[in-house]
Amino acid sequence: MYSHVMSTPERLIEATRELLWERGYVGTSPKAIQQLAGAGQGSMYHHFTGKPDLALAAVRRTAEELRAAAAASLDGPGTAYERIAAYLLRERDVLRGCPVGRLTMDPDVVADDELRSPVDETLGWLRTRLTALVQEGQERGELRAGLTPEDTAATIVAAVQGGYALARASGSPDAFDSAVRGLLALLPPAPAV
Repeated sequence: MYSHVMSTPERLIEATRELLWERGYVGTSPKAIQQLAGAGQGSMYHHFTGKPDLALAAVRRTAEELRAAAAASLDGPGTAYERIAAYLLRERDVLRGCPVGRLTMDPDVVADDELRSPVDETLGWLRTRLTALVQEGQERGELRAGLTPEDTAATIVAAVQGGYALARASGSPDAFDSAVRGLLALLPPAPAV
């Protein structure tokens, strides 16, 4: 249950985010949301038109948080390689998986254009941001000129999402860590001149 210091809409959104991550859209019932949030049915429907509206608010919040966490690393100090490494090596709850990436495996989210939109936009934003960072690194001589920025960005996103899947399947974060180490080995900084 969430703190009553949080507003009722905030508790409802946070409860929905948690349940979507754990159970998926179908498994997230209004009753479970209300119980976890410590809110009544009247409160829920006062603030949201229903489960789809609340789920959309939760998905948007999750997407915003992922962008902020990624931006903290990607926009931080250091070379392009160091910032990519900071993004890949940042603290994550690997065994829970990516809260945005897991939504791509939820058939009800993927089938709903409105719910899928923030997920697609966030992964697109991440690819675009990584593409720009690889280009920046190449222009500054920090990354090899032979890399195709768009393909490299897609590979980084795929390695992270695939690393989550491998870690969850094995029950160990070692698979994620191995994927990150392997990717970083393929992205060595440009040789010093």
